[in-house]
Amino acid sequence: MTDNRVFRVTVRGQFINLSDAARGYLVKAQAEHDLFVSAYTPEGTLSYDERILFFNMRYEVHADSEEKALASSLLEAETFLQTMGFAHKQLKANAVDASQIWNSPNEVAHDN
Repeated sequence: MTDNRVFRVTVRGQFINLSDAARGYLVKAQAEHDLFVSAYTPEGTLSYDERILFFNMRYEVHADSEEKALASSLLEAETFLQTMGFAHKQLKANAVDASQIWNSPNEVAHDN
């Protein structure tokens, strides 16, 4: 089976014990990481609340199963967070099979 399905995966977690440098970076970059400017992308986008307590990362993953999409997204999120020095806990992920939504037999076409 090929990886022809497209999953939109959201990884959620909580920042903990951030260093002064990590917190300073997040404060300065907060406008770039607002939930309203985040998107599902292959490399993922990070957004977080104004208290810099909770965050989510959005990934668009091409995979042949939901389990593989979740596993790869959790690994990518963990790697990113460690690389950036963002201490965290409670990573959880959920996925939506967007290819099923886009190919729905009940899809209604709208003319503009």
